[in-house]
Amino acid sequence: MLELKNLSFRVSVDGKEKDIIKNVSLDLPENKLTVVTGPNGGGKSTLAKLIAGIEVPTGGKIIFNGEDITTLNITDRAKRGIAFALQQPVRFKGIQVLDLLRIAAGRRLNSTDACEYLSAVGLCARDYIGREVNASLSGGELKRIEIATVLARNAKLSIFDEPEAGIDLWSFRNLIEVFGNMRRASDNGSIMIISHQERILNIADEIVVLKDGEIDRRGPKDEILPSLIGTASAVAGCRKMDGRTEGGEEQC
Repeated sequence: MLELKNLSFRVSVDGKEKDIIKNVSLDLPENKLTVVTGPNGGGKSTLAKLIAGIEVPTGGKIIFNGEDITTLNITDRAKRGIAFALQQPVRFKGIQVLDLLRIAAGRRLNSTDACEYLSAVGLCARDYIGREVNASLSGGELKRIEIATVLARNAKLSIFDEPEAGIDLWSFRNLIEVFGNMRRASDNGSIMIISHQERILNIADEIVVLKDGEIDRRGPKDEILPSLIGTASAVAGCRKMDGRTEGGEEQC
């Protein structure tokens, strides 16, 4: 499916070269959910952007379904079947949710089809299908609409960059259910999620720990997750879901 060979990414900061990703070699299996986690600043989001084509590697290769896509831009990679969901979804003033789903699907969806995708992410279709993708939507609504567009794409590889960022606890719980459903559906291809959240890690088939731009460890969830819970890296990665849970405590 996806193979990274000695992938590297270097940037210039104040006239000095800094390695963000350092010779990472990794393969993502077909029809599996892989979660990439690790300390903040370890290069996780950069790795996702390199795979999606948002950033260009300074070394190494990216092989997707047997094809070297290292030099392809984000549009060509999308055509090959790679979908990318941003940490902060983009708002599109003047574009309705139905239009966005049609663009994602690459075909003229009817209302019934669009409703199916919206229902899959826990949204009442009749309340959203005609709404604009603008500031009137909350962070949680935008996240779920963006995931609906990924479902409409029916991509071979779906990448989600910290989907829990900036949403409330109720929306987060629904996202977990959506990802679980995607994982169980064999026709949804492979899934890669960048996340610190234990409940997302808990639905993974495989966990990859990225630290200082390098793979620190990787393996099945049952092998890697116990070593992360309660460690400094796991604590450092905790996120607040709008600051509080339903019981008033911080969510970690």
